[in-house]
Amino acid sequence: MRPQLVIGNKNYSSWSLRPWLAVRHAGIEFDEVRIALYTPEGTAQLRQLSPSGKAPVWREGECVVWDSLAICEYLAERMPTLWPSDAIARAIARSVSAEMHSGFTALRTHMTMNARARGRHVPMTPEIAAEIDRIETIWTDCRHRFGACGPWLFGAFSIADAMFAPVALRFVPYGVSRPGVVDDYVATLMADPHLQAWIADAKRESDVLEQFECGR
Repeated sequence: MRPQLVIGNKNYSSWSLRPWLAVRHAGIEFDEVRIALYTPEGTAQLRQLSPSGKAPVWREGECVVWDSLAICEYLAERMPTLWPSDAIARAIARSVSAEMHSGFTALRTHMTMNARARGRHVPMTPEIAAEIDRIETIWTDCRHRFGACGPWLFGAFSIADAMFAPVALRFVPYGVSRPGVVDDYVATLMADPHLQAWIADAKRESDVLEQFECGR
C-alpha cells in the first residue's frame, strides 16, 4: 500500500503545501487525501487520520507523521537530497526552515495564503513590513552564499524552498514586489511545475473560507 499524504484545501492550506511540494520534488509516490477544512465532516475525518486532528499528516503503514516540517524531515531520511549536502549549507537551510515554521505571524494573519486570489490589498503595517524585510534578508543571504549552482535558495531544490513556497502565494495575491532577489525567487517558485499543478487544483476547488479571504 502506498503512503498517504493527508492535506487540506489547496487554496488556503500553506502547511499542507510544504510537504506536498517536498514529496513531489523527491519523486516519492504517494496517494493524496484531500480534506475540506473547517467543516464538520472534515474535522471528523482529521480526528481519525491525524493524532493532532490537523493537516497535514503522512501515513505509511504503522508510521504516522504529523506537522509539515516533521514530515519533510522524515522524507529527507529517504531522500537525503532534500537537504543540501554541505554541512554548513544544511545547517543554515534547517535554521531558516525552522524560522519560517515558527515565525512570521503578522504575514500569516494579515496576508493569508490564497492561491486563487489576485489584486488583494491590506494595510502595510510596521509588523508586516518588518517580516517582509526579514524574508528578503533570508532569501538574499541564502542565494548569495549558496545559490550559485541553481535557482533555488541553496542552488538545488530543498526543504527550505518547500517551507517558503507559501510566501509566493502571499506575495503575488497582495502585490508584494521588491526588485532583485525577492522578485526573482518568487518567479522561480511560481514557474515550478509542481507548484503550478497545486495552483491549478486550487482553482478547481469551490470552497470559500471567508476567514482567509483577506484584502477584498
